[in-house]
Amino acid sequence: MASFLIVDDDPKILMFLSELVESQGHACDQALTLKQGLGLCLENPYDIVLLDLEFPDGNALEVLPDMIRSPSSPEVIIITGTGGISGAKLAFKYGAWDFIQKPFIMEEVFLPVSRALEYRKGKQQPPPVQLKREKIIGDSAVIQNCLDTVARASATRVSVLISGETGTGKELFARAIHDNSQRASGQFIPINCGAIPESLAESTFFGHCKGAFTGADTERQGVVCQADQGTLFLDEIGELPLNAQIALLRVLQEKTVRPIGAKQEIPVDFRLVSATNQDLEQMVRQGRFRQDLLFRLRSMAIELPPLRDRGDDLEKITLHQVHRACRENHIEIKGISPDFISVLISNPWPGNVRELVSALEAAVAASCSDPMLYPKHLPPEYRAAALDIRPGEPAGHAPADIHGIQDNDCDAFPTLPRYRQNTERQYLEAVIRRVQGDRKKACTLSGISQARFYELLKKHGLSLSRTGAGPGPST
Repeated sequence: MASFLIVDDDPKILMFLSELVESQGHACDQALTLKQGLGLCLENPYDIVLLDLEFPDGNALEVLPDMIRSPSSPEVIIITGTGGISGAKLAFKYGAWDFIQKPFIMEEVFLPVSRALEYRKGKQQPPPVQLKREKIIGDSAVIQNCLDTVARASATRVSVLISGETGTGKELFARAIHDNSQRASGQFIPINCGAIPESLAESTFFGHCKGAFTGADTERQGVVCQADQGTLFLDEIGELPLNAQIALLRVLQEKTVRPIGAKQEIPVDFRLVSATNQDLEQMVRQGRFRQDLLFRLRSMAIELPPLRDRGDDLEKITLHQVHRACRENHIEIKGISPDFISVLISNPWPGNVRELVSALEAAVAASCSDPMLYPKHLPPEYRAAALDIRPGEPAGHAPADIHGIQDNDCDAFPTLPRYRQNTERQYLEAVIRRVQGDRKKACTLSGISQARFYELLKKHGLSLSRTGAGPGPST
């Protein structure tokens, strides 16, 4: 007998699924809200969770990673009337077993449930893995999901493709895969593909013999051979020229390399981890990247989240980096004021963790002998993002049409942070007026998650029921 949890805000669906499960001789608990369902999942050992997607108290995708990482690690099957292909992709990314859309027939539920039970009966729970992750700071759900993939990747020899925006820490995750693998005693060779001139790509990767070409005064070992018995990390793999892509594909297929000018091929055994901030599938469609190479690179994939989607991780990273900067500069460890953190949270951080670290180092340097960091220690462009400037106030209002400002009227032209702040608030106010308090409609209309939407509302002092907060006019 297996144990099921069914979470759905429709009592009729809840009753139908419960009767289906119990007719097969299984035990079943029910929940009508997302909060209740998550609480039950964290407290009780379930084999299968049948989970709706949309609830009055939230979107199930936001708690799906927590459910899957609960003590019993249940298989979660999404059953929903909303979501579509984007929701399915995100559910699978977080580890859902299947994604079923309403309306459905009994067989559409029964078959994936049976397959999930067969899988669960046969699988053996691996022992907990203590990852070496010294420089990866944070415990948010999205980062834990990435670390789970790191753990699985470390136990294999397959190629891994790490994607994410600039500054999200792709090399740190590549090193974590290497450090936790059986190749940890070998070398980790990082190469930035964007920094290799096309004319030197072959020599850089495969090496050359002395006298192989003009200027080849000595023998040179390529990075592929240097990574033998270790890991080769190719950053910015999308920048690799097409002719080098062909040569790399052959090395991955044959496991041999021939240096320029050599008569014999050399066997190599290396693990390939690649990283990109580009859409490689789109590059394939444009003829700028080889599809067969992409297949080789992406045996396993890790998509790193931007800093703005990592919740409380920002504060943990800030604490860690400020302490590090103080130690490296041989000064007393500085405290961090709540206002300082508030300003950091208000910034969008397009450069992600790398940009945050740079701003923190500047703040530590600017603080001199001050024992605590305050917003005044940050560069001005970061402080401006936290200002609660309301539309209609002359000091901060960004004109709707900046092109209408006279060329010689420089004082009226807003800074980019101020313009972004005001237009973002105006956009949120327009969404609030249009949806009239409907949370689901607000997230659908804005195209962002519920968590991110409420984060922006809090930033601007807004709520779904009112467009203004505190003193000052609202629109």
